[in-house]
Amino acid sequence: MSPIAGEPGTQDFVEVRLPAAGAYLSVLRTATAGLAARLDFTLDEIEDLRIAVDEACAILLQQAVPGSVLSCVFRLVGDALRVTVSAPTTDGRAPERDTFAWTVLSALAGEVDSTVADDRTVSISLHKKRGAGPGQP
Repeated sequence: MSPIAGEPGTQDFVEVRLPAAGAYLSVLRTATAGLAARLDFTLDEIEDLRIAVDEACAILLQQAVPGSVLSCVFRLVGDALRVTVSAPTTDGRAPERDTFAWTVLSALAGEVDSTVADDRTVSISLHKKRGAGPGQP
């Protein structure tokens, strides 16, 4: 018998791809809120995650290749939501971790990480668990 989506031990995911431009970030904020609500996050947790996704996108958009696509993958795992935002960049540099923006991400999302692919696509991953206080994974 195969697992049912949404049951413990399974992993649902949603991918949103849109132009790498600030005008489209409201789509990601709405998707973030809807998916976090599906996991019964509190209103404060939902708002924290919305702000964190917005901040991660803002960091990537600063170095995104003009006219490129921003990808956002949401993975629902048990009582947690992992969000990975990616964009091809002009310089392929990972975000600095000693900045105010990174501190905000860590405080709002819990676990935060970044990677750079060989093609200079930079990804920022956020992992927020329901019921974890601010700054806790």
